[in-house]
Amino acid sequence: MQTNIPMNAPVPVRRKAGVRERKALFYGLLFTAPAVLGFILFTAGPMIASFVLSLTDYNVFKESVSFIGFGNYARLFSGQDESFYRSLGVTFYFVVLRVPACIIISFIIALLLNMNIKTRALFRTIIYLPSIVPAVASAMIWMWLLNPDLGLINMMLKWLHLPTSDWIFSEKSVIPSIVLTTLWGIGGTVIIFLAGLSGIPKQYYEAVDVDGGGWYHKLRHITVPMVTPTIFFNAVMTIISSFQVFNEAYILTQGGPNDKSLFFVFYLWRTAFRDTEMGYASALAWVLFVIILAFTFLVFRSSKSWVHYEGGGPS
Repeated sequence: MQTNIPMNAPVPVRRKAGVRERKALFYGLLFTAPAVLGFILFTAGPMIASFVLSLTDYNVFKESVSFIGFGNYARLFSGQDESFYRSLGVTFYFVVLRVPACIIISFIIALLLNMNIKTRALFRTIIYLPSIVPAVASAMIWMWLLNPDLGLINMMLKWLHLPTSDWIFSEKSVIPSIVLTTLWGIGGTVIIFLAGLSGIPKQYYEAVDVDGGGWYHKLRHITVPMVTPTIFFNAVMTIISSFQVFNEAYILTQGGPNDKSLFFVFYLWRTAFRDTEMGYASALAWVLFVIILAFTFLVFRSSKSWVHYEGGGPS
């Protein structure tokens, strides 16, 4: 059987297609190279180096470096270093207080700022501005506000005939006081909540109105389920940032009084740059990394039962 092929039929040119694919691959690798190299040089590389250092007794002022295996980790968990467990306890206490407070207060403020009022743009700006104030400036402001003798907050409490507090200068109130100072900068979390609230279709609220429901039914059955992906994201980011708290301890309290605000990262910094025990500090850094990784993993696993996506139910 003979097949007649027209003389003018187009013939596929595989060579040109292959050249185009290689060129596309070349430009793709070229444009992603800065990000990949940046990750290798400034993230993956230092992480690998810190793990190697955590297996040594490296000290800045020591002439020789010895490989000691997991000796630093054994020293951490054996109880020889009391400051390790003390800093862990202080940090967990801070996380337990700050994460729920940050999420709940940010969500409430976002609900208020999402209302259809004339000046809501002004209030959104006011809420967000503190989050862009430099950390040192914010800490100095709070140091003045929380001064037991001359601070504005205690002066206002006296004027209202309410009991005053020693705030960051008391062992009992230092952590709640630091939590209060961190709530100053929740503007970014509020903005993310506002983005989540703006994505809820108005038809859902109108359906509740038709059924005779009120604001509580809208909040419980529409707003909260629809904004759970945003709550999930903010919860993960807030947990990570809370475990990494440093500026407040460094500027406000220096870990005091009596190590009651000795946060883990501040203790890590003190070990590395005051005591110059870089190997031991690297082990502390890896312990913190594992703790944050574990908590993030738990939040991701639990999200399957409470995070709802539009049209898909729980994730």
